Amino acid sequence: MKVVIVDDEPLARERLRRLLGEFPGYEVVGEAGDGAHALEVIRAQQPDLVLLDIRMPGLDGLQVAHRLALEKMPPAVVFTTAFSEYAVSAFDASATAYLLKPVRKEKLLEALQRARRPSRATQLELAANAAARPQREFVLANTRDGLVRVTAEDIVYFQADNKYTVVHHLHGEVLIEESLKTLEQDFTPWFLRIHRKVLAATRFIVSLEHGADPESHLVRLRHAAVSLPVSRRRVAEVRRFLIKNQQVP
Repeated sequence: MKVVIVDDEPLARERLRRLLGEFPGYEVVGEAGDGAHALEVIRAQQPDLVLLDIRMPGLDGLQVAHRLALEKMPPAVVFTTAFSEYAVSAFDASATAYLLKPVRKEKLLEALQRARRPSRATQLELAANAAARPQREFVLANTRDGLVRVTAEDIVYFQADNKYTVVHHLHGEVLIEESLKTLEQDFTPWFLRIHRKVLAATRFIVSLEHGADPESHLVRLRHAAVSLPVSRRRVAEVRRFLIKNQQVP
């Protein structure tokens, strides 16, 4: 999960970075000390989550959050502040959580787990596409803890791995024995084949990028720790999807 930290106090940013480092799966991709710079960093990095102070020079955190809420796929926002009186305004700005400084480790973990739930933009998109729902809306996986049900809304991508398929979802990953071909048939139109080994959730696709080799391409997904390879024969289809959804120029 990609995170941007915004606070005008360097020590506060360092503390949050240190706390995040204690939780696996979180990567700080940028920092900012004021609202204007924060918007630049967020739009450049496309994080999944923003840890956002309220009182800052220039644009304050509430103004930043309101501007982010207008984006097509806004990141989750967790406010971190020393002032309790802004809580109502913060949740009016679609905040996921409101943490008072000094931020405690257990409270930050609760906020991070809440931020992994589908965003408001995702929920609105799913509601708008309710008429085009897939044949199935969940997978079942046998785990050491018993049978686990993972809903389609929580699945980020499927990835073939020998005779198994890895289901990467918002809360971790599980193994199932179904083929990508079957999953592709059952979960259309919510998933797009980007590689013979990968089905990606369309609602989490952020961008199509060049790989290390200029002829190779990668798809970046929200809530995915790595960018995923795109087969050459799938590049045009992925690009058409992004253009249709106005996610590329």
